[in-house]
Amino acid sequence: MYRVKEAFYTLQGEGAQAGRAAVFCRFSKCNLWTGREADRASAVCNFCDTDFVGTDGQNGGRFATAAELAGHVAALWPGDPMADVETGIRPYVVCTGGEPLLQLDEALIRAFHEQGFEVGVETNGTLPAPAGIDWLCVSPKADATVVIRECDELKLVYPQPLALPERFLEIQAQHYFLSPMASPSLPEDGRDPVKASNTRKAVDYCLKHPRWRLTLQMHKIVGID
Repeated sequence: MYRVKEAFYTLQGEGAQAGRAAVFCRFSKCNLWTGREADRASAVCNFCDTDFVGTDGQNGGRFATAAELAGHVAALWPGDPMADVETGIRPYVVCTGGEPLLQLDEALIRAFHEQGFEVGVETNGTLPAPAGIDWLCVSPKADATVVIRECDELKLVYPQPLALPERFLEIQAQHYFLSPMASPSLPEDGRDPVKASNTRKAVDYCLKHPRWRLTLQMHKIVGID
């Protein structure tokens, strides 16, 4: 049984795949926070701004088999994914959460591949990754132990006092990104002084440590899902 909070077609908003069309499949549950405000202060990751509780989001639900969920995702892609593959377009699904590796397994990865999808994963890195993932993005949180030592992309929310960039240099990645930390909830006027300050800090860090690159949440800047 796979539990999905929401699934939707959009553009990837950050990191090395920014601007790429993708179906986002957001799995329910996380191992670093329950998702409930009452537990935020005591959570390992206490700055998350994403709702991943339950299965009641857009196109969310419970799926009994890998084939059922893969078919559900394929139906959200415009047109026929396999037909796009034949023309050189690679459909892309981003498995996120919550923490997707609580549920994503080799059977589901195979089912996505059978539908023509390249499989991307955004994980906190505390759980082993199943075989077959095409693009692996690790985003460490606080002092949680990262067990994944190789990935395509390391994307660190910055600043985190317990997760400074230098701690993760032994992780082998093609890309190293800093993503400025935002407030968990925005004020009514939509301005986020916390993120503005953290963006400046991230810029300064990248200038001093050019291994790292700045990534911004393009989807929020341009106003897309």
